[in-house]
Amino acid sequence: MDQDHNVPPLNPLPVIVWIMVLPLVAMEAVLSLADRGIVGGPMAVGWRLQAVERFGFFPDLLRYMVETGAWSAEGVMRLVSYPLVHVSFTHALFAIVILLALGKMVGEIFRWWAVLAVVLGAAAAGAVAYTYLVPGVRAQLIGAYPAVYGLIGAFTFLLWVRLAGTGTNRYRAFSLIGMLLGVQLLFGVLFGTSWEWVADLAGFATGFLLSFVVSPGGLGRVVAMIRQR
Repeated sequence: MDQDHNVPPLNPLPVIVWIMVLPLVAMEAVLSLADRGIVGGPMAVGWRLQAVERFGFFPDLLRYMVETGAWSAEGVMRLVSYPLVHVSFTHALFAIVILLALGKMVGEIFRWWAVLAVVLGAAAAGAVAYTYLVPGVRAQLIGAYPAVYGLIGAFTFLLWVRLAGTGTNRYRAFSLIGMLLGVQLLFGVLFGTSWEWVADLAGFATGFLLSFVVSPGGLGRVVAMIRQR
């Protein structure tokens, strides 16, 4: 059989997906090697903790800035920098794999800036929700999952629009997020839970709602929906 030798071995990804993924890969590669003592010597064992302190999001810091008005660029950047650092290699690996898969599906339809807006918006909204919807929370927030859930929200929006166009029950589009929340609930029952799911859910909602505006034809779609009401 004839084969097309020009077909790339890997499905091409939108450039914006690589721009988002490569910093996560580089960060985790360095920290994982440091954890194993392969780079950095004995002092490198603490690099992950230092990365959390430098890039992680701390609810108390956001509360302080809001209450005092003493905003700082470094503090604001933490709203979108915390996805760079993960608890472990496995924690990072799952986030990167999902980001690649959903980034490809969403990035093939959304413009590059729209994908970036969804990811950064979901990360920031997740951090704010984590701070103010979980009473008295002080534990740091790290990991790309709120941003990834933003892409899940954008993907759900695409399914929602497609199902609505075919006359199918469009609420079926929410089956993916329903399944993921069910898995999180199961793990919470078996292994104990943390409040990070609040940030994840806020990231999903942000990604879904932002898609009404940043998707191709989004503003026109919003105007049409308002006129119908």
